[in-house]
Amino acid sequence: MSIFEIVLIAVGLAMDAFAVSICKGLALGKLKFRHYIIIGAWFGGFQALMPLIGFFLGKTFSDYIEKYDHWVAFGLLCFIGINMIREAFGEEETCHAGLGFFSMLILAVATSIDALAVGMTFAFYKVNILISVLIIGVITFIISSVGVKIGNIFGTRYQKRAEITGGAILVLLGIKLLAEGLM
Repeated sequence: MSIFEIVLIAVGLAMDAFAVSICKGLALGKLKFRHYIIIGAWFGGFQALMPLIGFFLGKTFSDYIEKYDHWVAFGLLCFIGINMIREAFGEEETCHAGLGFFSMLILAVATSIDALAVGMTFAFYKVNILISVLIIGVITFIISSVGVKIGNIFGTRYQKRAEITGGAILVLLGIKLLAEGLM
């Protein structure tokens, strides 16, 4: 898997965090520098941690499903992507301005569960997991921080588009991995 593909996956995964960050930016009112750091660190940190956990879980089982790994990667990425797109058409989510430990923990875990599954797919490919999780974490940090600002300025105008775009990226990458595995 190339660095470009890792970056695309990172952008796709970051879209859930971006959508929640937009909501947070809308709820916070007057922004301070610490708001960007707190939100970016929570989402970027968990978005990096979950694929690492998923990678080690996937490595544990990779010997048993090696000849089907492309189907597993395809299934997981498509499931995550389609779910993101489906959620974009659901009801509007409400968000409060709290940045407390438990509030941010719940949001960070909820927005990074899909990264756990992506980490499992990394176990089936030649991926430098440390570079991959670093890329995912940094990109999510940046995108989340930008989302806070966008939400504070524009409201939720881009939230739905972000989730649809992220879902489409993951589905397309799943199809690409399946096609490569079948060749």
